[in-house]
Amino acid sequence: MTHGPAHENRDEKRVREALRDLERAESGGEVIATSALKRAAEGTLAHFAASDAAGEDWTEVWGRRIARGAALVALILLAAYLAVTYL
Repeated sequence: MTHGPAHENRDEKRVREALRDLERAESGGEVIATSALKRAAEGTLAHFAASDAAGEDWTEVWGRRIARGAALVALILLAAYLAVTYL
């Protein structure tokens, strides 16, 4: 098998393409992860703010906010209890 200038040019081209693909994947990965984290945070905030409740009935909005906050506190206390008891 002979290794000539054509073979070296082809290898250089493949290396350049691979580096360009890696740079594109690296820059795109950060954007995707950042936007996914941002969407999750906004969704959590909207959930605890009771954005899905009917806006004209303040008792329903505050009832959902209080219930969701109490559920979060109960979850944290239950997780702590189970961790202390079984770990």
